[in-house]
Amino acid sequence: MSAVRIINGRVLDPANGESGVVRDVVIDGGRIVDAKGFTGATETIDARGGVVMAGAIDIHSHIAGGKSNITRLLMVEEQRANREPAGDFCGCGGGLSTMTAHATGCRYAEMGYTAVFEPAMVAANARHMHAEMKDIPFLDTGGYVVLGNDDFLLDLISSGAGQQAVNDYVAWQLAATKAMAVKIVNPGGINAFKFNQRRLDLDEANPHYEITPRTILTTLIKAVTELGLAHPIHLHGCNLGVPGNEDTTLATIAATEGLPLHMTHVQFHSYGTEGDKKFSSGAAKIAEAVNANPNISIDVGQVMFGQTVTASADLMSQHRNRGIASPKRWIGMDMEMDAACGIVPFVYKEKSFVNALQWAIGLELFLLVEDPWRIFLTTDHPNGAPFTTYPHLIRLLMDKDFRDEHFARLPKAVRKHSIVGELKREYTLEEIAIVTRAAPAKILGFKDRGHLGAGAVGDVVIYRDDPDREAMFTKADYVLKNGQVIVKDGEIVSVAYGQTHQVAPDYDTGIETKLDRWFDEAMGFKAKTFKIADDEIRDGQGAVTHATTRSA
Repeated sequence: MSAVRIINGRVLDPANGESGVVRDVVIDGGRIVDAKGFTGATETIDARGGVVMAGAIDIHSHIAGGKSNITRLLMVEEQRANREPAGDFCGCGGGLSTMTAHATGCRYAEMGYTAVFEPAMVAANARHMHAEMKDIPFLDTGGYVVLGNDDFLLDLISSGAGQQAVNDYVAWQLAATKAMAVKIVNPGGINAFKFNQRRLDLDEANPHYEITPRTILTTLIKAVTELGLAHPIHLHGCNLGVPGNEDTTLATIAATEGLPLHMTHVQFHSYGTEGDKKFSSGAAKIAEAVNANPNISIDVGQVMFGQTVTASADLMSQHRNRGIASPKRWIGMDMEMDAACGIVPFVYKEKSFVNALQWAIGLELFLLVEDPWRIFLTTDHPNGAPFTTYPHLIRLLMDKDFRDEHFARLPKAVRKHSIVGELKREYTLEEIAIVTRAAPAKILGFKDRGHLGAGAVGDVVIYRDDPDREAMFTKADYVLKNGQVIVKDGEIVSVAYGQTHQVAPDYDTGIETKLDRWFDEAMGFKAKTFKIADDEIRDGQGAVTHATTRSA
């Protein structure tokens, strides 16, 4: 592969303090190099009139695994209606909210994304998830292993085994599943559901283990912190979607006592109970708490109007929502006793009071959280909307007139309950580069992604500087993956594959004796078959293991 020199583009690289400076970007051997000092032969791309950014990174998008396969089966008519166009590089699969692996890679790449992380990897399904992520072209990937409802962990905590034993178990799980981070879904709630409990608040005890979500959360926060993972606990909290859950969210922030925590799809956790309908926005309170607590980061999980499918390990919530499925079908299932899965198709409607207010609450969060380095652009794909709605969302954030036009379409009762119309903030291009590139790289601990400095990977995007920001971010002019042009004029022109990112903190191997016994007696198969081997990740080609603070 020859070197590439990009000339005449305005470079937007917040991680290195560059905001629109015109300079060359040179990629050689898959890495960005010092443009002034490079004298070798290059292929030249003239980016005059364009904006040059690093490849975008999505830290929370459900793109693979068992639940993705189930959603495709549940919404087979969507698969038939949205087929990939035939061509040299496509023609495989399709879908919209239930995309196939190939379509997922194509749609992300066309928008300028080069890395996407699956945030809910159930340990028992990790092998399947990695196999599917390998099939997604163009993207670096990685998974967050789901803990917090697994019986082995709950028994460790309940029996008083101690923090070190929990740390060793968490480290073992990260290594066994080749995961990048730890996710908690409704701490203790999925487990409590199996004992016929239909709701579990932060300080409510699990009926079997007699420990609370607060205890599970703080124990795992300490584990991840002491193991030295870059990404903090990635939390889907208690009471998702329940009116009044703003109090739980605020209590959860307080429970961290200053330790790092990432709270995911917070829009679904920012609801009050004011007004005639007993459903109101808690966004202002949540944003105020985030602004006051620098240890907290959030992604929004923005709702956008239209058909989608909600897919979650939070079976407690999905069981509650099954009656509003559209079309009228749903699936709920256990996952090897350690987790669960619920799939509920849904249509977010502009004229629905609840749905329209959810849309407004997400925008309020985006516009009220002051630090763009601690808020991330997500729709919790596909739960709030397909990720393909990102360009529309970006325009809503950058263009107040456009936002006001859409806000005016909402029912009067919704406008009365929202402050979106009063908020004047418009995101700048630099802030968009932060929330989609620099900040995701930082929170995942990447030193060589999310920026355009020398040594960074050659994931580079050129956008036409179109005043219509939705058009600008829908189709990139160029996307380069490790220096290879994969998108030109918004179309796929060649195929490349990414890497799988993981961590492997060290641990006391004494925990393995207990786990061997647990797998024999409770799971019915050997622990060694549960563990994924190195050569199972992208056939042994393309795994990247990141050092942790402790291992370093």
